[in-house]
Amino acid sequence: MDQAHSTAAADKVSGWRGSRELWLDAAQESFVESGLDAVKIQPLAARLNLSRTSFYWFFKDRAELLDALLDNWENVNSGSLASATSAYAETISEAVLNLISIFLQGGPFQARLDLAVRGWAHQSDSVAARVHAADEFRLRAIRAMFTRFGYGAGEADVRARTVYLVQIGYIAMQVHEDMATRMNRIPDYVVTFTGCRPSDAELRRFYATHGFCVPEMPDPA
Repeated sequence: MDQAHSTAAADKVSGWRGSRELWLDAAQESFVESGLDAVKIQPLAARLNLSRTSFYWFFKDRAELLDALLDNWENVNSGSLASATSAYAETISEAVLNLISIFLQGGPFQARLDLAVRGWAHQSDSVAARVHAADEFRLRAIRAMFTRFGYGAGEADVRARTVYLVQIGYIAMQVHEDMATRMNRIPDYVVTFTGCRPSDAELRRFYATHGFCVPEMPDPA
């Protein structure tokens, strides 16, 4: 038995119950990997090598755990999007690049979790209502970003929908692009979303943030 399993076994014998975060993380991993039916108390206890009764120190029942999963989804995904739309930017191009950043590999927006919750919404009217509310919240945040840079209400709405629905399409279709392909498309995405081309300096900062090898760009005149 390796050290990790020995430690886990010792924790189980000693009465260690884990933590709320540990149980919630295990539930989210199971949910994303295998769907809602995998989020059950006994399988989670086995996954964590903890007793089933330990669960009840942190959650009243499975329904409370599922509510916590949804709360976490909203806090992480809707929260990161709202933060990105209100982040400092000197131009709308920079603002959109800030928003795009959260969806890239290593960004805070958890695409697989979003996809799993949307699948869950097909089984539950209450979850569908929360997904709809989250989509409306996210669209409001993106619209506000455009209006901040002087776009009229109608144009801001359509541009916000274009940005958001493209990204949700990426998630729903489970599109997998290599880094170079995605990065090379981003300047033209920004033009499509905003009507403005990002500056070389903005793109350099964006690429550097994501560890992408910056293509050769002419020095400013």
